[in-house]
Order: sequence, then C-alpha cells, then structure tokens
Amino acid sequence: MKSKILLVDDDPFTRRLFENLFRDAAIELVTATNVAEARNAYELGDFNLVILDQRLPDGNGLDLFAEMRKLRPRQTALMITGYAQVRDAMRAVRDGLFDYLTKPFENLEELEAVISKALEMDRAYREIADLRELFTSRSGDPIVISHSVAMEKLLVQLRQAAPLDTTVLIEGESGTGKEVIAQLLHALSSRSRGPMKALNCGALSESLIEAALFGYEKGAFTGAVKTTAGYFEEAHNGTILLDEIADMSPKLQVSLLRVLQEGTFVRLGSTVQHPSNFRLISATNKPLDVEVAAGRFRSDLYYRINVVPLRVPPLRERREDILPLALSFLEHFNRKFNKAAGPLQPDAVAGLEGAHWPGNVRELKHTIERAVVINRGGAISVADLGVEAAASEAAVLPTQPLPYREAHLRFERTYFSNLLRLADGNVSEASRLSGIARQNIYGHLERAGVVTKT
Repeated sequence: MKSKILLVDDDPFTRRLFENLFRDAAIELVTATNVAEARNAYELGDFNLVILDQRLPDGNGLDLFAEMRKLRPRQTALMITGYAQVRDAMRAVRDGLFDYLTKPFENLEELEAVISKALEMDRAYREIADLRELFTSRSGDPIVISHSVAMEKLLVQLRQAAPLDTTVLIEGESGTGKEVIAQLLHALSSRSRGPMKALNCGALSESLIEAALFGYEKGAFTGAVKTTAGYFEEAHNGTILLDEIADMSPKLQVSLLRVLQEGTFVRLGSTVQHPSNFRLISATNKPLDVEVAAGRFRSDLYYRINVVPLRVPPLRERREDILPLALSFLEHFNRKFNKAAGPLQPDAVAGLEGAHWPGNVRELKHTIERAVVINRGGAISVADLGVEAAASEAAVLPTQPLPYREAHLRFERTYFSNLLRLADGNVSEASRLSGIARQNIYGHLERAGVVTKT
C-alpha cells in the first residue's frame, strides 16, 4: 500500500520539490497551502505523515499540529522551519512532533532519510494497533512483534511446529522472550484449549520442582497437609513449559525421562501410576549440546526433548524490531501508569537502535518503563532513556544493511548526540573535540536534531 502524506506549505517551490521527491516513490502526496485547506484534507483523509510549514498565511503550523494531535494522538508529523524558528520547532519536538526540517534543504538525502524514519514510526504504531486488536479478538494470544529477517525465520518454524504434537526445545539468551514463544506455540497448537503450566527449573530447589511436577499425597513430607496435584496431572491435554531446563538436577532428569517414555507418573508418597498426556516445551539459555558434552545433562533426555529446536535471536540480531518493540512498551506503560509520555525523539530512536542490549528484550522493556515513570508528560529524549546512543559497532554496521541515506543520518544523530554530551552541552567545546569549525557545527547539530543548551 502507498503511504499517504499531507504537505502543508504555501511556498510553490517547496511543494514542487516534494512532488518531485515523491514522484517515483510509493507515496501519495496531498498538498494544502493554508490552515483551512489542511483542516479539510485532514478531516477527510488518514495520513501516515503530515509535513507542516511553521508560518502559514492564515495561522501557525504549531497550532495546527496541536489540533491534529487532539484528533489523532499518535499522528506522526514533521515541521518545516527557517533557522529563526528552530527553537520553537525544538519545543514542538518535545511536545510530540517527530522531528523538524530546516529550510533551505541543503541535503535531499538527509531529507529523504528523515521522512523514511518518520514513516517507519507510523508503520510501527499502526502494526502495534493491529496486533492489539488481534490480541483482543483472540482472547489472550501472546503478541510477538517481528520486522526482522531473524524473527520472521523463527516464526515460520514456529508455525510449522505448533500443530505437531511433539517436544520443542527453545534456546536463546536471557531476556530474549523464550516464554512468549512457548506461549505462542501453545496458543497455535491443538492443545490451546487445555492448560499451560510453566516452571523455572533455575529458580527452585530440587525438592520443590519434584513436588510441583509430580504432586504429592497427604503426609508425604512435613508440611504436606493435603493431597495436591502436580503439573503432570494439571496439564493433562495441555502444555508444560520447563524453563532453564539445563539447571535441572540429574535425579530429576531421570524422573522426567521416565515420564516422557512411559506417559505415566507417581505422586510423591504414593505407588499408584497416573496417566499424563501433555506436550513438553523446554527452554534454556545454555547450549544443551555443550551441557551434554560436559556431562551435566543426560544425552538421552536431550535427544528426547530436542525433536524440534527453535532459537530465539538476541536483540542485537533483530535491530529492526527495536523501534516497534519500544513503541509497544511505551503504549503499554502509558496505559498502566495512566500517563502520556512520548513520542520518542529522534535521538532517543537512534540511542535505542544503537545500544548493545545485553539484557535483550527484557532490558529494553525495563528501560522504557523507567522512562515513562520519570516522564512528566512530553517527548522522550535519549537522556531520559539512559542508553549510549552509538557505542556499539552495530550502530554503524547493522545486522541487516540499511539504505546509505538512513545509515548516514543515523550515524550523524548518534555521533553529535554523544559529542554534545561529552562536551557537556558546550558548542565551543564540541567544535574543538570534533575539529568542525564553530560556525559550521550549528548546522550539523540542527540537521541531526540535537538540542543544545539555551
């Protein structure tokens, strides 16, 4: 589908420039020359992006943007401004504008890259809304956000494996979302109407895991005041997830293997065999083949649970998913805390996409939660997130190649954000550190969307 852009500018030269810019692109451009025309067009159309001149014949673009935000709070918009109005535009960014463009447009590649990133932001918002609607309609199915090749490959494998009633082993680093993948496997399986039970083998002692899985009879041990069913019983016709299965003790590995082979179990304190029909999904952050080679995990159990292997990629291998994941978490925590934090400023987007994320999706989620908690109601900058904007190689060399224009703009934003931070906001010091003449560095900072101290 074509992206739809509303351009509001009374300058015929600017309108022609954008018409030529989008002539061969998959973009439908609607133009308006004043506030009145823009209001009519906006009421009739759903626009992926609005580009507004700040000064219009019958009003101000900033005021018009505020009106639009009342109608559609997540409207993505860019402001066109001359150098005299940069400070106003920067305030507008803090109030919800995605970015601003300065006239005259000296570098069309940078202009196209900014528009491309704004359209990406809009797509992410819309896809999150669609996923939330699907989530509601399917009564609790987990949401998995995927824009990256790595995640798409995983989801293809997942959809193939879900209907097959066999064991699945999910491997991946801590925080990658292995439990969400397991929940989706269950939701898409023939056992979806049955229960799903999850147990973390790394968080409990051997005796507690044994009691949780097998259940126990009254009096089986001190504190067993009544007969209690375990997961093998409660998950009949359903699914059991054993998370961090590599941490399971040798004794329990033998017991689990026996249950899988025989399809029966015995409660603690009893001799009665009970049938159990469950699907086992195992998850681990340790490579089980390495654990087997080291003698810490039974090879026969490994081969039994590793019929269908799935690998969840770390966040550094799915950087295309960082922005939509961040926006999804932003929406979630705004609702949870009844706040209106956002949108993410361009330096925040660059910071998120360039960070290492050793804690993966879990770390990203906590980062956004913290930013929402401390936010007083406005745009979120890289300083609010507390992430290093471009410290990693991946910020310059992404897993999936970027178009040159977007990579160049991303580099400039992250470079100048870090430069100004190192210079403690002092432009003269930033000029000295970078070797860029002071009279030229302002233009770089403005194009990169980096806010200087005023």
